Parts: sequence; C-alpha cells; structure tokens
Amino acid sequence: MLIARIRDHQDRAAFARVFQHFAPRVKAFLMKSGADATLAEECAQDVMTTLWRKAHMFDPSRASVATWIFTIARNRRIDILRRQRRPEPEELTWGPEAEPTQEDVLSLQEESEKLRQAITDLPDAQKELIERAYFGDLSHSEIAAETGLPLGTIKSRIRLALDRLRHAMK
Repeated sequence: MLIARIRDHQDRAAFARVFQHFAPRVKAFLMKSGADATLAEECAQDVMTTLWRKAHMFDPSRASVATWIFTIARNRRIDILRRQRRPEPEELTWGPEAEPTQEDVLSLQEESEKLRQAITDLPDAQKELIERAYFGDLSHSEIAAETGLPLGTIKSRIRLALDRLRHAMK
C-alpha cells in the first residue's frame, strides 16, 4: 500500500504515484464544487501536502485512501469558503486622530447628560443592576451571587432597564 510506504518510510516515489493519480482528480472535484482553476490548484497542492505530513493518520479500517483524500479536499474547500466570507477588518489609521469639532464635543456632552438623567430616573432596583453590570463590570451570575437574587430576575431587570434607557435616548 502506497500510503503505508509514505507513512513508514517517507517514500517519495510512492508519494509521487499517489500525487499523480489524485492531484488532478482533487482539482477537478474542487472545480466542480465551484472553485476557479487557480484556487482548485492551490487547494489540491495543499491537500497533497497534508497527505504527506499526515499519512500516519490514515486508518484503512475507517475509509479508503480515496475517501480520506477527498474528505481532506472537501474540508479544505469549506475552510476556504469560510475565509472568503469573513469580512475584512476596517483599515486602521495610524497616528493621532483628528481633534473632535466643538459641535461633536457638545453633542457628546448632551448625550452623556441625557443618559445620566435616564439612569437616574430608573427604578432603584434596575439602576443598581445597571450600575453593577456596566460600571462594576460584573457578569449577571456575579451580580446574582452578590445580591442573592435569582439569575432570571437579574436578567429581566437589566433587560427592562436597557429598554427604558433606549426609549429615553430617542
């Protein structure tokens, strides 16, 4: 068995035979599943490299060589699709940021005051939980442990308080 020779002896000739047989088939498989030729070629190369490095993981009692190789190819294709769908981070600027305008400063001060008043207007039970959760940086479970209130009550009160704050900030 060629895989055993690759696994046990790092037999390059055995690998070359497996590569010649499977690389074009893996590439075709990937192209049929929607990859362009360049991507399919890169992915097929990666699959074959994985076969070389991980030949010791092949278990003939679980699958045939072809099944094992095409499973690796399918998983690589899924990884590539996930990477492509992941949004790129926004470009970060380096250096000091521009000073905010006077208008921005006043607007932020007004919003901060409005939020401070909205928190002050909350019922005491809700205000206390908001302060512990957001200013005390405590989790809901930690608040429940400190106050002795049931976790569900903590979550309900915080949700109600946030809803009131949201409406007050409109």
